[in-house]
Amino acid sequence: MLNTIAGKQLTRCQIKKIIRCERKVMKALCYSAKLVAGYHAKRNPDLAKRYATASSKISGARATLRLIDDIPMIQYALEYGLGENEPDRVMAVLGVTANIVDLMYYPIEKVCWLAEHKIVDVKNADRWDNVNSIFWVLSVYLNLMRTMRNFSLNQEKLSCNPKLSDIDATVLAKHRLELVSIARISLDFVHAVSTLPGGYLWGGKLTTFQVGAIGTLSAGLGIYQIFAKRRLNK
Repeated sequence: MLNTIAGKQLTRCQIKKIIRCERKVMKALCYSAKLVAGYHAKRNPDLAKRYATASSKISGARATLRLIDDIPMIQYALEYGLGENEPDRVMAVLGVTANIVDLMYYPIEKVCWLAEHKIVDVKNADRWDNVNSIFWVLSVYLNLMRTMRNFSLNQEKLSCNPKLSDIDATVLAKHRLELVSIARISLDFVHAVSTLPGGYLWGGKLTTFQVGAIGTLSAGLGIYQIFAKRRLNK
């Protein structure tokens, strides 16, 4: 059963962490396959086609799993409220805006999924895909701004303490780990913008190899963060 491993009962938090790690691994497999496909596109077209197919199948599985993400997203948004627990108003505004964008993003992605699998007849499916990409970009951008703002606020607090030796080592490690988050989300932002229609920033300009490299690196950083946070919380 999902809630037991080797006879040990797992908490709800532990189950969420396992699911999060599994999805990061799926992302890594998806984009590493795309990376190989892009690398062998001209060297070995047959091999590239097989890896591209594998990447597409895993990507489809990830999209299907996201169909149930709106329920925990709604729960999170309700618990977050107007960001009363945020350290300042900027963080609260960014948080509320990000939640609104995400709540709109998930239904749009569902429409795209239904259209892709021809379950429903959707007019102007390409327009829905473009809207989906726009909301993805907005979601990642707002997440990046929140992370950078949080890092900046924590940096100011640490700067007010002239003696770094007085600061808990775990607090410092978590603060530095935020830099990894900024790097990872920045990679996600580059990838998200590349899915926009041609003519918008660098939309459609990245090669398969470049997208694969960006996605693989982002997934690798995400997996690293999961284990790094686990060590810090021990």
